[in-house]
Amino acid sequence: MDINKIPTHVSIIMDGNGRWAKERGQERTFGHFEGVESVRACTEAAVEAGVKYLSLFAFSEENWARPASEVNTLMELMMKSMKGEFETFMRNGIRFMVLGNRAQLSDALNAEIDDIMEKTSRNETLTLILFLSYSGKWDILQAAKKMAAVMAAHPGTEFSASDFSRLLVTADIPDPDLLIRTSGEQRISNYLLWQTAYSEFYFTPTLWPDFRKEAFREALAEYARRDRRYGKVK
Repeated sequence: MDINKIPTHVSIIMDGNGRWAKERGQERTFGHFEGVESVRACTEAAVEAGVKYLSLFAFSEENWARPASEVNTLMELMMKSMKGEFETFMRNGIRFMVLGNRAQLSDALNAEIDDIMEKTSRNETLTLILFLSYSGKWDILQAAKKMAAVMAAHPGTEFSASDFSRLLVTADIPDPDLLIRTSGEQRISNYLLWQTAYSEFYFTPTLWPDFRKEAFREALAEYARRDRRYGKVK
């Protein structure tokens, strides 16, 4: 693959865990546990390919409406996975971040997140971003509130699109070059609405627990075949 066409930032909407489990006569949570292996595989594939940012849509604000038992299992799984992967993060130079409306997360989970984010903050090989309790509309709204506060305090202040971008939770993180969604659904489900304005979309019928290294590399290959023009004529 042409190294000049490797995306800097790949983002994934990880979809299909529940259907994958149901097809096997299991509870939905079984699919979530198997999906962790896909996270590990795609992280390794991203490092091997030279991708610098890998972001994963793990839990939306809308997901809080799911049955409490499933939500609790997901939160416990996230806590366990972060702890279990810490040594791997350090060994492979992976910087770990969590973005979203963290006020809705438990104190214990937030404490673990802060600890791992601080300890991995100097790693430079790959930045792995987990979006938890995230909504694109919420992100834009919280940025708009910040902008309004600045304008109220300093009347006449003008904001460019770049200025506004720095008020989003993804400030200082490049917008995704490639957005992947698994499971066959072809929508972005209130995810990174501002940031994906010029992203390349890649939809695959593969359910997330089956999306491993080769599938990730196929997505990169498809991205490399595309001609990104950003509205211009080449």
